[in-house]
Amino acid sequence: MTRQYQKQIDKVKKMILQLTAMVEETLQASVKATTERNIELAQRVIVADEEIDQFEVEIEEECLKLLALYQPVAIDLRYIVAVLKINNDLERIGDLAVNIAKRAMDVFQRGDSIEVPFDLAAMLTRTVSMVKRASDALVDLDTGLAQEVREADDEIDDLHRQAFEVTQEQIRQHPDGVESYISYLGMSRNLERIADHATNIAEDVIYMVNGDIVRHRNGEGEPLAPPQSNR
Repeated sequence: MTRQYQKQIDKVKKMILQLTAMVEETLQASVKATTERNIELAQRVIVADEEIDQFEVEIEEECLKLLALYQPVAIDLRYIVAVLKINNDLERIGDLAVNIAKRAMDVFQRGDSIEVPFDLAAMLTRTVSMVKRASDALVDLDTGLAQEVREADDEIDDLHRQAFEVTQEQIRQHPDGVESYISYLGMSRNLERIADHATNIAEDVIYMVNGDIVRHRNGEGEPLAPPQSNR
């Protein structure tokens, strides 16, 4: 291994951790803007997305350069492949945080009195926790913490399912508030997708550390059951 090669590997490591911090900060700001009804902060979240997008491209370019110039093998190859995937998931979390901020602005600017029909605060708290733990797992290469993130995803799925059912009923009862209800449901959907991306990051950390591909297994290590037919 040449000194230049190690220098490039270290550069990629620093860049992906920096992007992780940027995305986590953006998500936190989006949550704060939503819970505090802060339009100015929501606007800052939207503007910050361009920086995340640009940094994601730079990381991808560095990874491709490593693959082309040094043809890494074994653990280094796994690391670079995992970083490429995590890089994409982080960028998508940033996009989804922006979507939440935009949905919140829609509600704020509409100025109606429609209340959130489900426990949005619980979804926000749990989803942010998943992203934080996925980030920590990446920083510390902690497969145990990564597994905790995988197991937490089902709870977010359940909360989103409940949000959909409750919101659907509220729209039937109060059709005049349909626009705000749809905005709130959009926030729930974006949080559910953020949780999915946090799970992807956790699974890539596990792959990065020990080469084990776990994305098609449940929390107990068993293969995922096929979906039940509705027919």
